[in-house]
Amino acid sequence: MFIFSLVSCAGAGESSHEGHEDHDHEPHAHQPAGSSDDHEKGLIVLDASQTEKLGVVAEEINPGEFSNVIKVSGEISAMPGSEGAVAARQPGIVKLASGISVGMQVAAGRTVATVTARGMSGGDPGEAARVAYQSAKRELDRLTPLHKEGIVSTRDYNAALQRVEEAKVAMGGLSSGSGSVAVAPVSGVITSLDVVDGQFVDAGQTIATISSNNALTLRADLPESRVSQLAGITGARFRPSYSEDVIDVISSGGKMVSKPSASSAQGGYIPVYFTLPKGDGNLINGTYCEVYLLGNSRMDVISVGEEAVSEQQGKYFVYVEKMPGHYEKRPVTIGATDGLRREIRSGLQPGERVVTKGMTFVRLAETSGVVPEGHSHSH
Repeated sequence: MFIFSLVSCAGAGESSHEGHEDHDHEPHAHQPAGSSDDHEKGLIVLDASQTEKLGVVAEEINPGEFSNVIKVSGEISAMPGSEGAVAARQPGIVKLASGISVGMQVAAGRTVATVTARGMSGGDPGEAARVAYQSAKRELDRLTPLHKEGIVSTRDYNAALQRVEEAKVAMGGLSSGSGSVAVAPVSGVITSLDVVDGQFVDAGQTIATISSNNALTLRADLPESRVSQLAGITGARFRPSYSEDVIDVISSGGKMVSKPSASSAQGGYIPVYFTLPKGDGNLINGTYCEVYLLGNSRMDVISVGEEAVSEQQGKYFVYVEKMPGHYEKRPVTIGATDGLRREIRSGLQPGERVVTKGMTFVRLAETSGVVPEGHSHSH
C-alpha cells in the first residue's frame, strides 16, 4: 500500500492544551510525517521509498524555444485514389464471403461477395449471358469454314465475330448458377459494409468500401480572420477525437501538401492540408481532430509538459520539487499551448524542478493526507 502524508503549517489549535494540567503532551496519534521545517514550509511529502514506484519524476525547467500555435478543428480523410468500392456486377441477392467484416485486411482480387439472381423473377442474367455467348459462338464456328471457301461474305463473318465479342463482354464476371463475383479492387482494410446477407442489389451498387492504407490527409480549417498568420505556418500537431495522444505531423513522417492560399477559402475557413503516413493503423479515416498549427518560434519561453499542469476551480498549479520527496504546490499563470507543452507566463523561475510525470499521485497526497483537527493548509 502506498503511504501519502501531507505536512502543513501548525495552526492555532495546537495551543488549546495550554493551562490544562490534565492533558499530557504526547504527540497526536495521527500527526503527519515530516520535520518541523516541513511544517513551516507547508510541503507535500511522499514516502521517499515510494516515489520511484509511483513514477513521480521532476525535471529542471529552463527557458527555450516555443512555437506560436493556432488551435483549429480539422479532419482526417483518405487521399484521392487510396480508396476503392466493391460493386455488384449484376442485380441479385448478396452473399458475403466467409470472414468478411469491417476492419478486415484484404488483398486486391479477394472475393468479398457473390451476387446471384437464381430463383428470381426474370431469370438468372448469368445464365442468359452464357446462353447468348454459346449461341453466338456456335454461329461463328459454323460460318468460319464457309467464309474460308468464299461461300459466306466477309461482312457476314465479321458481324458474327462481333456478336461473339459482345456476348463475351455481356457475360463479364457473371457465372451461371453461382452468380457473379464482387472482388476487392485494391489491397487494404474494409472500412464499411453497405449491405447485409440476403439483401437485393442493383448492378453497380456498392457492397463494401476499402481503404488502401497508403496515406491519409489531415485538413486543418483556419478561420479567415487568421489569414495574416497563414504564411508563418510550418507544421502541425493534432489530437484525434478518440485519443488523448497528440501526434506531430512532421515527426511522424508527414508534411504540408503545399503552401495554403487565402483564395482557397470556403465557408469562412482556409483549408490547410498535410499528408499523414497510415503507419500502424491507429489513424482512422473520417475522424475529426483538434489541430495545433505551428507558426514562428519564440525564444526564452518557460514551458512545461501539458501533464504537469493541474487545473483546480479555474486556477492552474504545478508541483515544484524542493527536495527529493518534498513538493510545493505553486500557482502559475499559463499561456499558449503547442499541443504538447504549455507556456508558463508567471510562477516559475529558471532552474526549478517541476513534477512532469506522476503529478496525479502528488495531488492525491495533497488531498488525502490526515491532518490533525485545528490544522490548516494556509495562512
